[in-house]
Amino acid sequence: MIIARTLSEWREHRAQWPDDIGFVPTMGGLHDGHVALVRAARRHAWVAVSVYVNPLQFGPQEDFAAYPRTEEADCARLAQAGVDAVFLPTEAAIYPHGREWQTEVRVPGLSEDLCGRYRPGHFEGVTTVVARLFGIVRPRACYMGKKDYQQWRIVTRMVADLGLPVTVTGIETIRESDGLALSTRNTYLTAAERACAPGLYETLTQTATHVTRGAAPADAEAAAMARLMALGFVPDYVAVRRAADLALPTPDDSELVVLAAARLGRTRLIDNLEFRRIGRADGGHWQRSAKAG
Repeated sequence: MIIARTLSEWREHRAQWPDDIGFVPTMGGLHDGHVALVRAARRHAWVAVSVYVNPLQFGPQEDFAAYPRTEEADCARLAQAGVDAVFLPTEAAIYPHGREWQTEVRVPGLSEDLCGRYRPGHFEGVTTVVARLFGIVRPRACYMGKKDYQQWRIVTRMVADLGLPVTVTGIETIRESDGLALSTRNTYLTAAERACAPGLYETLTQTATHVTRGAAPADAEAAAMARLMALGFVPDYVAVRRAADLALPTPDDSELVVLAAARLGRTRLIDNLEFRRIGRADGGHWQRSAKAG
């Protein structure tokens, strides 16, 4: 497995690789969810992974300094997973003119809703670094986890709007046996918080059921917020949206997603559940057909 840290190293190697590269951008602290992305990318001739804790997507009071940095373990895991090349850039390689002078990429509207409302500037940091990495790696395809559902939709929109020659594919969320979505930040949870954490996914499942049985999305969202607070969470939001673009759903929309963000102690957890509601022609009750998101 090739490991490159500078742009010159990366570009020297990149010139010798095929065009058919499957790319997985990460911030490290790798777990089985990241490995699932690598497995999906292995359908391509070459698999490249980046590991970079991007300062632009952290707010002033967020966990940039504390975010897990496990480079040696990450590289061992990637080698075992069959990755061909890992890019471990310095900040100077990503932002050669400094963070303040970096060209920014912003997807308006979609970046300002949901998590964007509670983490202003976060998604601008994501799209800026992903666009920069696409220019460096020049992949044919990018694989992202659907746990970060809004992020996946935003990057997909960015690629379409800018006409970038990259296919962005969302991969289903990998979960613990009790339903908790895998996340690098799960390591922040205390034992008591970890025991409570599966309640987030359970609440999403209940919310999808309520909507498929005919509940108004706003009523289902309010019930979910109350349940999360009763379980000990401090929720930012629970939102039922149209899956394709995260717009507010109309009565005719069938492909939906319920998304949530909530805090347990110092850990902010996010999760989602895609589901389908199928209505009768007379406008009667909805029939549930849900899958993990």
